[in-house]
Amino acid sequence: MTPMEIGLEVSARTVATYVLGETRPFLHPIRTLGGVVISDCEPEDHTWHLGLSLAMQDVNGTNLWGGRTYVRGQGYTWLDDHGRITHEGFDAQEPGRLVQRLAWRDRDGGVLLLERRTIEASPVDDQSWRLALSWELTAPEKVVMGSPTTNGREYGAGYGGAFMRLAPDPSPLVQAGALRGEDEVNGCREPEVYWRSPGFAATFRGAQQWFVRTGIYPGVCAAWAFEEVKVIDAGQTWHGHFEMTISDI
Repeated sequence: MTPMEIGLEVSARTVATYVLGETRPFLHPIRTLGGVVISDCEPEDHTWHLGLSLAMQDVNGTNLWGGRTYVRGQGYTWLDDHGRITHEGFDAQEPGRLVQRLAWRDRDGGVLLLERRTIEASPVDDQSWRLALSWELTAPEKVVMGSPTTNGREYGAGYGGAFMRLAPDPSPLVQAGALRGEDEVNGCREPEVYWRSPGFAATFRGAQQWFVRTGIYPGVCAAWAFEEVKVIDAGQTWHGHFEMTISDI
């Protein structure tokens, strides 16, 4: 591990690597207890997809997701609007737990949001472990967060939030309650989403609304602004939580 990479351990096994990346921190690779890699990073189709990370395409007009920005009436457009989520220090750093301070910055380095992030890895049983990610986002000034959908795109492109790019699989199983497949699960408000690919299964929790892709690429997102913008007023703090249980099969 380099100084920019920190291993998270469960039962003395490294199950995930936390990378302090140039544009934002992310978790990759994420593994089952048996060593199966379940995440993907910088795939050719979307090189800005970075394992599991927190990211939004529109934060007061700043793109903290990467790639092209969706512009109402124009579609996806390359803009000089990319910001960064920067590491500001650790409050705790243990084998199975990290507490980090971060800043969400615009293209000029101005602070849009201050964050305190907690990442925890814990055992469930001999075949499973739990990854929990929580955040406290504080807005020095009013912040409005949006997605391509809130900016005018159709077809349920409400991505942005706690996003996980999963390992390549042309035909994964995804379900949420009685819902099956991308068309039914994408945009749903079920408490859990279940994912199954060769060698592993994962159960995701912690979304008011889910963004899911299986066809164009494999991904699951606890969406923060699927259909409506997310607003944090000046001086206010938003507390959120996302978790997943990862199992060998």
